[in-house]
Amino acid sequence: MAKPSHATWGGRFTAGPAELMLQFSESVSFDRRLAPFDIAGSKAHSAMLAHTGLITAKERDAIHAGLDAIHAEIVAGKFTWDTKLEDVHMNIEQALTKRVPAAAKLHTARSRNDQIATDMRLFFKHACAVLAEKILGAERALLAVAEANRDVLIPGYTHLQRAQPVFLSHHLFAWLEMLDRDRARFAEVAAHANWCPLGSGAIAGTTLPIDREFTAKALGFTDAKGRPQVTQNSMDTVADRDLFIEFASACALFGVHISRIAEDLILWSSAEFKFVELPDAFCTGSSLMPQKKNPDSCELLRGKSARLQGNLHTLLTLAKGLPLTYNRDLQEDKPPVFDSFDQTAICADVLAGTLGGMEVISERCAAAVADPALLATDLADYLVLKGVAFRDAHHAVGAVVRLAEKKAVALNELSFADVQGVHAAFAEDWIEVFDLKRALAKREGTGMPGPKQVAKQFARWRKALK
Repeated sequence: MAKPSHATWGGRFTAGPAELMLQFSESVSFDRRLAPFDIAGSKAHSAMLAHTGLITAKERDAIHAGLDAIHAEIVAGKFTWDTKLEDVHMNIEQALTKRVPAAAKLHTARSRNDQIATDMRLFFKHACAVLAEKILGAERALLAVAEANRDVLIPGYTHLQRAQPVFLSHHLFAWLEMLDRDRARFAEVAAHANWCPLGSGAIAGTTLPIDREFTAKALGFTDAKGRPQVTQNSMDTVADRDLFIEFASACALFGVHISRIAEDLILWSSAEFKFVELPDAFCTGSSLMPQKKNPDSCELLRGKSARLQGNLHTLLTLAKGLPLTYNRDLQEDKPPVFDSFDQTAICADVLAGTLGGMEVISERCAAAVADPALLATDLADYLVLKGVAFRDAHHAVGAVVRLAEKKAVALNELSFADVQGVHAAFAEDWIEVFDLKRALAKREGTGMPGPKQVAKQFARWRKALK
């Protein structure tokens, strides 16, 4: 009789894998973080086996007690992980079997394929909840900045050129919209993860009498009414990596958003803008130039965005050419997911910390928004209300701007005779256009930066971010 060469699949083999192959193929170095989810899945599975009569209640209880003891050791950092046992599943199962003889029955009607699928779905539900809460923290920090600077006006920009005046809070609320979509996206990923894979086996389920719905309920894979949700195709269940890609995509898009926020903050904190002062705790200096204060947190947020996009691309490339169902390539699906989770979590915390310590320099904002050229579009609207077609009004105001540049004066320093010489529709009240309060008060359509609309958005965000 051949001696088993491996604890889980050695019966077919007369020799074990080479040491190099063991090093090459192990995953416990990174998948051991799934231990809490693996133990939860094993407890639910053994409870189901007892429920259907495949093991006894006594065996179930012994398995549960052993799993609880192993979990306590893992939490305490006292559990010894062995790379020769490949992965988190076999490390836990082998340790359990040494302590509890009945554990030899634990893998009944289960494959590592549906086991890892279950572990990962539990992980995704957990990870999405953690990230949603961290993003909420960043949103609350952002709202606090808006609240503290409610009356501050700044130039809005297009093409990085001054465009039109807006409340600073309106700009910050644009960031809030981005982050809130991210938070909602993670909720959607969690909903997609909320389907139980256990019972799918390696590819075609099992001939044994199991109860998949029992397991789903035990693990919390239920809908809003408490009804169990189980995956519907055993082959798709073990081959599907959509969740991995969706999760990494949500992380990558969050990365894009924080990168754009960071870019605004880097510009705003520069001497050329100086709209804000970033907190010392999230900046560093130069090893050579004593005067430097570098916006390191924001620059790293931009850099992390590239890393998150890289993780997404890794997963897309990994899955694109694989035949159904499971292939060992898919072992490489976890490092990019775990890294995306870790980096997204710390990025959300760093964003919240940077915003929480940021000071708005209202004087610099006021000086920038005082530029009368920001109201050139309002001047065109003024002509439209006088009956001038918008294209003609646009052309006329362009000529007024050119005249001001030629005379080297601000737009509102031209004389009435100057502007009437450009277009007869200008009346003596044309100068009233350059009142910022008037300009903002006229922007009261939904989604615009007028005072009443901004007040509505404050109320909306206070309620949403409680």
